[in-house]
Amino acid sequence: MARGRVDPSRFSSSIGGLPAAKHSFSLEFPVPSFPIDQIEQFSIKLLAAGGTTDEEAQTVGSSLVGANIRGYASHGVMRIPFYLQMLEVGDAHSGVDLTVISETATSLVADANWGLGRVQCGRLLDRLIEKARQNGLAAGTLMNSSHIGRLGEYCEIAAAEGLVSIMMANTHGAARRVAPPGGTAPRLGTNPLAMGVPHRDQPLVLDFSTSATAEGKVRVKSIAGEECPEGWLLDSNGHPTTNPDDLYSEPPGTILPMGGPQAYKGFGLALMVDIFAGALSGGLCARETPITPKGNCLFLMIIDPSQLGGTDPYNEQVNQLVDFVRSCPTAEGVDEILLPGDPERNSIARHQDQGFTIDDENWQQLTALAEKLGVALPGE
Repeated sequence: MARGRVDPSRFSSSIGGLPAAKHSFSLEFPVPSFPIDQIEQFSIKLLAAGGTTDEEAQTVGSSLVGANIRGYASHGVMRIPFYLQMLEVGDAHSGVDLTVISETATSLVADANWGLGRVQCGRLLDRLIEKARQNGLAAGTLMNSSHIGRLGEYCEIAAAEGLVSIMMANTHGAARRVAPPGGTAPRLGTNPLAMGVPHRDQPLVLDFSTSATAEGKVRVKSIAGEECPEGWLLDSNGHPTTNPDDLYSEPPGTILPMGGPQAYKGFGLALMVDIFAGALSGGLCARETPITPKGNCLFLMIIDPSQLGGTDPYNEQVNQLVDFVRSCPTAEGVDEILLPGDPERNSIARHQDQGFTIDDENWQQLTALAEKLGVALPGE
C-alpha cells in the first residue's frame, strides 16, 4: 500500500459511531464485480436507510452509480458515507422544498435550503427547461445546496431534450483547494464548468474542473492508499507532490490550476466561475473563514436552438463540424479522435460488459456502512 493514506474521518466524522472501514475489515478478500443494477439498488437502500426519502434515494443513488460507470468515481458511490454524514450532523436536509426567491419568464433564482443537491438542482433544471421551451432561453441560480454531483449529468439531460446548456458551480465559499499561480495557500475551490449540446444520438458534453483534477479524485486516491499522478498537487510549501494526504495537511497543500505552464488560464476560469455561481446566485464566493457547510452555489443556462438560429441550421452545422473533426488523420498509436462525451460512453460500455468494481478501501467503507444500517450487500 502506498504511503500516507489518510483517515476518512478527516473528511467527515464517523456516521453514528461507524468507524472508518479500514480499521474493522480485512484487506484479504477480493472485491467482487457486480451487475450495475445490483450496485444501484444497494446504493438506493443505503441512502434510504441513512435518512433520505425513498424518492431522494432513488434520484441520488442512480445519479451516483451513473457517475461511476461514466468514469467519475470521484462523484460516485464513494460519496454516500459523506452525504449521510451531512444529513446526520445537519449540514444537509432531507425532504425540503426548493424555495423560489425571484422569477421572471426567463430567469429563476432559488434557495435549496441545504437539501440534497442532486434533487434540488434537478428541480431547478426542470423549471429552466420549461422556460427555455417557452421563451428560447432561461438562466437560473441556486444557493444553499449540498453537493450537486456531476455537472455533466444535468447537461446530458438537457441535451436529450434537444437543448444547449452551460453550467458552473463553486463551493459556497467553504472548500478552498486551489492556490493562484505563484501562491502557496488555497484561495478558490475546484469550481467545475460543464457545457452540453445535442448531436444526433450522441450529445457532446464537456465537464471539467478548472483545476488540474477534482478534489474528489484526490479523496479517492487518499482513501485507497494510492499516489496521485504528477501534476495534480503542491504541498503546503508550494512544492510538487504525489501524496494525496498533503492536500489535507495543516497547513494544507493545494491542487494546481488547470493549464500546466499556463495555469493562469485555469485559475482565471475558476475565478469567473466563483463569481457566476456565488455572486449571481446571492450565495457566497470563496473566503478565508467559511460561514456555511461545504456545498454548492451554481449558475445554469438552458438554450433552445430552435428559437435562435433554428433547429435545421443548428443540426447541419454541428453534424458537419463533428464529422470534420473526427476525420482528422491520427498520429501513430492513436485509434480514433475522441470528442466530449466519448470517454463517458466508452466507460459505460466497459462497465456493462465487465460489471461494476470499486477499490478495496472505498468498498470497505460501503460494506461497513451497510453493516451499521442493516442493509444487505449486493447479491445477498
